[in-house]
Amino acid sequence: MRSVSLVIFALALLLPALALAEVMTANDIRSDIIGRTMYVATPLGGELPLNYHTSGQLEGTGRALGFAAFGKPTDTGKWWIKDNKLCQQFQTWYQGNTNCYSLERAGEDRVRWTRDNGQKGTARIGD
Repeated sequence: MRSVSLVIFALALLLPALALAEVMTANDIRSDIIGRTMYVATPLGGELPLNYHTSGQLEGTGRALGFAAFGKPTDTGKWWIKDNKLCQQFQTWYQGNTNCYSLERAGEDRVRWTRDNGQKGTARIGD
């Protein structure tokens, strides 16, 4: 009985936090991300900086993560917003395919992202 009570108590604490997750709209994406750098958390603990220029251009660099060993350490491309999702297409990375991401706030300078294929992750919004 005690463990059931603890689970219920933990859920009571967790559910309000889940309800507060705010999905970002196109306007939110423009004001909070565009013109800044988003640092995508990687599975090995580093960050991948992606710079979303106001011109629609996109730059990414994986030099600090050792991407040079796997091919092109930096890449450029373009970004756009469609249906409240941030979409991007690099010249080389991801085989040049388009990827779109739903974003939700995860703190003052953090977001959670979900790619159209269901992959999820987090990122920090910098300058």
